[in-house]
Amino acid sequence: MWIVGPQSPPIEYPSGDGQPLAETWLHVQAIMPLHQALEDFFRDRSDVFVASDLFWYRQEGSSQKVAPDVMVVPGVGARPRRSFFSWEENGAGPAVVFEMASENTWRDDLDDKYDQYERLGVREYFLFDPEGLYLVPRLQGYRLNGTAYRRLRGAELTSELGFGLRAEDTIVRLIDLKTGRPIPTRAEAVEAERKRADALQMEVERLRARLQQLGRSNGSEG
Repeated sequence: MWIVGPQSPPIEYPSGDGQPLAETWLHVQAIMPLHQALEDFFRDRSDVFVASDLFWYRQEGSSQKVAPDVMVVPGVGARPRRSFFSWEENGAGPAVVFEMASENTWRDDLDDKYDQYERLGVREYFLFDPEGLYLVPRLQGYRLNGTAYRRLRGAELTSELGFGLRAEDTIVRLIDLKTGRPIPTRAEAVEAERKRADALQMEVERLRARLQQLGRSNGSEG
């Protein structure tokens, strides 16, 4: 006869924990411009996935996960995901993660999360303190050297993915290393477009007025 033993319950992989995106609105305001700037920087690459506060499950059959404030995963499609499962992505994982330090998280960011990302093989780990109260300097970066992180130095840090980083007020400013130009925030881009439109409209009105003046002058001469 066949004896069927007890079966293990299926592993569940939740896609959310009911917690807010960040500790304070200031931290949300730091996360979202960074996320959007990374999306804009990689706009022409369909193989780079940018996510915020998304669960990353590294190993099938394990419910252990991490949820970086922002992460960048190259080599995979940019399609939306409820969670990121490395075993469904040919073993891919984040090449870069960002954490926004706060009163309740900065020690963990420098200790447990540091060790965890190092152990998981995340190539680059960046921390930013939007309030400027907990980290000195308020923007810090680490890159794997073998299997251990090594601190990156300088006021402006660089990533192997082709962008630079600098602290600017309460946000992390991305720099395109090919051009040396900062990546504007979405709000800055909208404002710049509005100013260009206003300048164009003023130029059109100036030319219209000039044409009318010339027309009057030619009429008086006739």
